Amino acid sequence: MTSTGRLAGKVAIVTGGAQGQGEAISRAFVAEGARVVIADVADEPGTLLAKELGDNARFVHHDVSSESSWADVVAATAEAFGPVTVLANNAGILRFNEIATTPVEEYELLWRVNTLGCFLGIKSVISAMTEAGGGSIINASSIEGLAGMPLVAGYTSTKFAIRGLSKAAALELGPKGIRVNSVHPGMIDTGMTRAMGADDSAMEWGGSKVALKRVGVPADIAPLYVYLASDESSYVTGAEIAIDGGATATHAYGG
Repeated sequence: MTSTGRLAGKVAIVTGGAQGQGEAISRAFVAEGARVVIADVADEPGTLLAKELGDNARFVHHDVSSESSWADVVAATAEAFGPVTVLANNAGILRFNEIATTPVEEYELLWRVNTLGCFLGIKSVISAMTEAGGGSIINASSIEGLAGMPLVAGYTSTKFAIRGLSKAAALELGPKGIRVNSVHPGMIDTGMTRAMGADDSAMEWGGSKVALKRVGVPADIAPLYVYLASDESSYVTGAEIAIDGGATATHAYGG
């Protein structure tokens, strides 16, 4: 059966695709006609989501910090749907800590999941995308990849690195027809942010600091991924796009 939609004919991998922003991206991609591999370490929600989304979705257990796991998920995607043409490097973790009390192991874990995972994803799909005639890589950075914030120095450094990596990759891979962009969400109400202690009062406080006076939800983020995955964005590469309710529209005296 021929699919229709803005992403018809696209084959996508969404890392961290089982929950939160990744779940919303996976749903939006399938709704727009893409065939999607939901790649995540969260087996139960990933399996249930793929089952719900039907024949155009598969779940694959995937550790983004492992190069061999990347080889496996790219191969599994090719076997199920064909060569990958869209990669949403969405997987990431967040930790709060003062620099002085941050264990080296915590910093290394942030780097391995957020930054190394993104680098390995880019590296692993180049061959398939080149053979397919091009593709789109969308890397999840953060507004903490645009400016600093206390208590998240480790996280911030990984997100700045993703921003720079995206630009370098865009320049290197553009001649191959592969576009690379970074997305910079603000405060988003997800299970991960809730697990890090962001309760209702924290969400209200976060919303009060931005122009639109609310925090985001995963459904606010997914349409930007659809646009960047689609041919509508065929002249967009090396861009950094904030989607933050206006958080980065201000300076130290604003907000």
